[in-house]
Amino acid sequence: MSESRAWAFAGLLLAVLCWSGNALVARAFHEDIPPLSLSFWRWSLATCLLLPFVVRSIWTHRQTLRAAGWRLPIVAALGIASYNTLLYSAAQSTEAINLTLLNTCLPLFAFLGAGLLLGEWPARRAWFGMAIAAAGLLYLISRGSWEAFVSLSFQKGDLLMLTAVLAWTLYTLLLRRWATFLLVPALTLLGVLMLIGLPLILPFYLYEFSQIGGFAPTPGNLAAVAYTAVFASLVAYLAWNHGVRVIGAPKAAMTTYLMPVFTAIIGWLVLGEVLQVFHWVGGGLIFSGLLLATRSATGNAAR
Repeated sequence: MSESRAWAFAGLLLAVLCWSGNALVARAFHEDIPPLSLSFWRWSLATCLLLPFVVRSIWTHRQTLRAAGWRLPIVAALGIASYNTLLYSAAQSTEAINLTLLNTCLPLFAFLGAGLLLGEWPARRAWFGMAIAAAGLLYLISRGSWEAFVSLSFQKGDLLMLTAVLAWTLYTLLLRRWATFLLVPALTLLGVLMLIGLPLILPFYLYEFSQIGGFAPTPGNLAAVAYTAVFASLVAYLAWNHGVRVIGAPKAAMTTYLMPVFTAIIGWLVLGEVLQVFHWVGGGLIFSGLLLATRSATGNAAR
């Protein structure tokens, strides 16, 4: 693996780590912060933080951005306005484990979508690596017990989460498909997408506010919004978008299998939860599958 690809892969891991914390925040504060409020104020804060650094670059690259045209609103609607809003809405009525489980449909959707939309059918070794990672994921979720796995239940929020995963898959694939139209600095692109995506959230936020109100500005609530704005938005999106450009959509999507692993690690560090044998076994299988899949070449012919 070249140095540039290694850095891109490290960035993808950082993004997944940030989003693991995002899922925990969504579930932990679902009673305190309404979903549209969290989404709107998250992106509002992130936009205010980023905009001073990209205004000049946006103006400099205005011709390229204008040429991208209708593609920018589509990408912004999928990646900025839709995914996290749907995730936060799903967290109102389903457990964190279900959010994690459904989010791991992304690699399969991305593998199929890359073949259909991009003509990039992964090689056999990549599929084999995904299967190993999936086995590790199932082992981790089931805690090494078949009884625990078959007892998993799903709720109405699960359909919202599945829709969110489909939106994120399309966002990831379109970043790759339209890469030639989005040849601007990463910070600039993110700033433009946020400027477009935030107004798309606004009417839904205003409707929610008119129905149930907002949230109390307590230290905990403000810290939750700050985390989602800085780490789950700025840091994670920049790292993810770069990784997709360098590694490609299918292999980038594979890293989402690490979400439950990172969630367990965060729980150990922050909540004092004990890491058990199934954590190590499942995590080891996931890492092995990722290494196998991302080291294999992607092409039109399987080999």
